Amino acid sequence: MKYVIVGGDAAGMSAAMQIVRNDEEAEIITLERGGIYSYAQCGLPYALSGKIESTEHLIARDIETFREKYGIDARVYHDVEKVDPEEKIVYGTDHESGEHFSISYDRCLIATGANPITPPWEGRDLKGIHHLKTIPDAQNILHDLDESVKDVTIIGGGYIGLEVAENMKQIGKQVRIIDMADRLAPMFDEEVSEAILKEAERNDVTCLLNEKVTHFSGSERVKSVHTDKGRYETDLVVIATGVKPNTDIIKDTEVQLHESGAIRINAYMETNSKDLYAAGDCATQFHRLKQKDDFIPLGTHANKQGRIAGVNMIGYASTFKGIVGTAILKFFDLTIGKTGLTTHEAMSLNIDYGYSSFKGEANAGYYPGKDPLTLHMTYEKGSDRLLGIQAVGRDGVDKRIDVAATALFHNMTANELENLDLSYAPPYNAVWDPLQQAARRR
Repeated sequence: MKYVIVGGDAAGMSAAMQIVRNDEEAEIITLERGGIYSYAQCGLPYALSGKIESTEHLIARDIETFREKYGIDARVYHDVEKVDPEEKIVYGTDHESGEHFSISYDRCLIATGANPITPPWEGRDLKGIHHLKTIPDAQNILHDLDESVKDVTIIGGGYIGLEVAENMKQIGKQVRIIDMADRLAPMFDEEVSEAILKEAERNDVTCLLNEKVTHFSGSERVKSVHTDKGRYETDLVVIATGVKPNTDIIKDTEVQLHESGAIRINAYMETNSKDLYAAGDCATQFHRLKQKDDFIPLGTHANKQGRIAGVNMIGYASTFKGIVGTAILKFFDLTIGKTGLTTHEAMSLNIDYGYSSFKGEANAGYYPGKDPLTLHMTYEKGSDRLLGIQAVGRDGVDKRIDVAATALFHNMTANELENLDLSYAPPYNAVWDPLQQAARRR
């Protein structure tokens, strides 16, 4: 059996390793448009400040390991330009040799990930303007971060923008965030966004909200960012305005796409074309609470989906159980997490929801060194079904978010959450966990 995998990062190589371990006769060809395989994109912001000493530390397995130890025909700088599901052929260009290639397959996995979004701003090609999506992107920023760079502008106040802002401040840069939204991190509810804004201001990060970038100016290198409200001199720009699925290679084929542009797949990672699979940031994820396909590109999903795709490609049956929308973020001294639906998402789904909050400590109130913690709970009225949890604090956020994610995965009610047997000791908790106290306040 000949397997062709397009994309050499999380989803693609998770699938490849499942095939290696379970099909000794397999011929596996992986095609990566860059030069680096299998690395942790989520660690890139921390490489900018030196918290991660080298981008090499982010590489899980190098290409030699895949080739020599596992026998995978792992190719680099192979840019796939088209997949033909009817003829079962992959077409592209080898950018090292300049030659075009065509490779037939028995089964193919598309794991091409997502590309950063760059609006068509005038001046976007000036030197000093960057994205942060790959290791080469991080290396380019690090190369650019000499002593002359004093002022850094980040466009976008989502996960990546906030993480870059923190790491730039930690190396002594003046930092501003520009976002066209009226608040930072709009994937959270307003109360959480407000806490993030206060933490940004406390750390001297300038936040310009409700501003649209219009263009950049400079001779060869960027000197200013222009918005609909002003002009800001800067030495370096990081664009963090989101990503879009990299699915152009199946354009003009029968392969079905989600409204986001991601490839629609079923629980087995199959597309609607025979022997063609997709996984990771180029594909959909079934949302268990929304009960429909969604597009929430995260490394956790990519690794799970890739593993499941590999299992199914070799003829076994394994299904992806779906997501509940879990994410967590460190921003200076705060940890911010969410799982499930925000109030805005519940409203958009026409769910009759209720809302409760808890403000207190992550540990016992009488224990020294109090750790403030705020929880926001969304639940469905009538059924009492738990819909979502958001948390902000200095400690204990991850524990509560993961407990809530487990509860959501199993479709628990707020009352059932209130009655869980959770761990208790004064340094870590009160007799009633903050999650349960939020449930009691509904």
